[in-house]
Amino acid sequence: MITMPVVEQSVVIARPTSEVWAFLTDAANWPSWEASIVECEQLTDGELGVGTRWRGVNRILGRKLDWGTEFVEYQPEKVATSKSVEGKFGFTATTRLEEVDGGTLFTYRVDSESGLGGVFGKLADPIVAKAYSRTMRASLDNLADLLTTDT
Repeated sequence: MITMPVVEQSVVIARPTSEVWAFLTDAANWPSWEASIVECEQLTDGELGVGTRWRGVNRILGRKLDWGTEFVEYQPEKVATSKSVEGKFGFTATTRLEEVDGGTLFTYRVDSESGLGGVFGKLADPIVAKAYSRTMRASLDNLADLLTTDT
């Protein structure tokens, strides 16, 4: 059985779910908080929903990786899941929001192809997953700071 590297982290953000959702569903905001994302944009016109496509560039362990995704699940202010449709590696990314005391619990999960499609090789999976997990943790903390700092 092939296991796919999974990285999942959560953070409580001291903002209403509607505000966190509005920020996360704007592709242009992702590079401002997600440390591995260099570029991100929405390709399709209109409101975000199932079938919406985004493209972007990540930098993971010094390598730039271009990708394109399509949203396959979309429940406003609850969950959005996108699946890669272009790029050198396959992945699924899920953002999930839940109202909690003190704000919004945001959980971000990325399931990726073993070896990231051969970019790093299967033997590197634990190293890449650990490095990306640290990056994701820092990114979620950055997001919480960004959304709760009064400007």
